[in-house]
Amino acid sequence: MQTVYSAQAMAFWILQLISLVGAVIALFHAVRQRSDAFPAVGKLTKPAWLGILGVAPLLMIVGPGIIFLWVIGVVAVCVYLVDVRPKVDAIQRGPRW
Repeated sequence: MQTVYSAQAMAFWILQLISLVGAVIALFHAVRQRSDAFPAVGKLTKPAWLGILGVAPLLMIVGPGIIFLWVIGVVAVCVYLVDVRPKVDAIQRGPRW
């Protein structure tokens, strides 16, 4: 039984580490983008995303004690990486023919 618990703990620790790395990547990307690109694609402003992505790693660190907080942080980072980041990148690149 101890082996199963150890495997579960290790798997959760790996997921937590991956989510924290993703949060840092998302925050670094958001910092480097132009402020006008976010409203141009119909998303929240740059300061709003910086706030969300700044709080997400904190929620992920507290998350192992309160799983719901970790999930909120992961969802926020995933929304940025999957929805906002591609659109912001596309508008800053310009039209591709």
